[in-house]
Amino acid sequence: MRFPRVKAEHRPFRTPEGTVRIGGEIYGLAAEIADPGGWVWAALSLLDGRRGPEEVAGRLLVMFPGLDPGDARGVIDDLVGSGYLEEAAARPPRGLSARELDRYSRNQAFFRGVDLVPGHSAWETQLALKRARVVVVGLGGTGSHAAWALAAVGVGRLHCVDPDLVELSNLNRQLLYTEADVGLPKALLAQARLSRINSDIVVTSDRHRVTCEADLRSLVAGYDALALCADEPRGEGIRVWANRACAAAGVPWAGGGYNGPLVTVGVFDPPNGACYECVTAAEQAHRAEGGIPDLSGGPGVTGTSAGISGHLVAQAIISLVTGVPEVAPGYVHGINLLSPDHHVYARHAARPGCPVCFGP
Repeated sequence: MRFPRVKAEHRPFRTPEGTVRIGGEIYGLAAEIADPGGWVWAALSLLDGRRGPEEVAGRLLVMFPGLDPGDARGVIDDLVGSGYLEEAAARPPRGLSARELDRYSRNQAFFRGVDLVPGHSAWETQLALKRARVVVVGLGGTGSHAAWALAAVGVGRLHCVDPDLVELSNLNRQLLYTEADVGLPKALLAQARLSRINSDIVVTSDRHRVTCEADLRSLVAGYDALALCADEPRGEGIRVWANRACAAAGVPWAGGGYNGPLVTVGVFDPPNGACYECVTAAEQAHRAEGGIPDLSGGPGVTGTSAGISGHLVAQAIISLVTGVPEVAPGYVHGINLLSPDHHVYARHAARPGCPVCFGP
């Protein structure tokens, strides 16, 4: 970096114990640095975007005459490499129009805080979203919210798949449809609504019912991620199909759902983490009641539970296609809306010899 400065979201402070805390507590990314000589705090104070690393190192040597020149530069290199700093004079990368810079300005502020890739601009994350291709299978409670969020955040190409027609009972939770839409195809309506929400992206649709693994292989071909939000066929079949089809195509996927107040999402991308079947098998062995929470839609649902489910899926997809925030796949997590202390989290190692995780 030519003129590094601490990101506003990660403004440092000194603790009563004399250590330096950097990285906003609100982001859950804070680091505590031992600073017995006061060098780190001084360096952070000098790294304000008006000086280059060499000048800051020189000033440290003046402030601390006993400081070794190598240590002075090392402190600065470590801070720059931590991801808590940004280039003060950084410009948005080519590929984003003035309209998109305005539209996604709040995205940029979010990504700046959660992106700890050294030297990475938050606008590069937005550009990665623009280049991403995501297929959403199922446009019901979870899927309608997920598709809306992915369109709003700026996923460049979004393909929406659902075979069903809108029913009156859908309207308590499926935000893309209105009373006037009852009896009309969800996929076509979703395409039209999402295109109006964000005309800077490409939205396509398909009235298609997934009936086998081959269907999913065909759907994910050419895409960067799958948001699996379908609840039919019931049971684990469609998630097992997705697990195998996506692994064969090298496409990461996330699936979410709700079962009464319990809202969950699973995120998978073997071999970068255990596959769905491995996590499920391990949970069946550990849980007395067996299995992991159902990643599909149950009969009991409100707009709130469906919305949280869909947005958890959308956030997982954003992470998968951009690497920001960097969260290793191969897990299921969720919350119970009636019991704040009931947190679901399951992450397990791949089973030895698993053909999905390690190949046939």
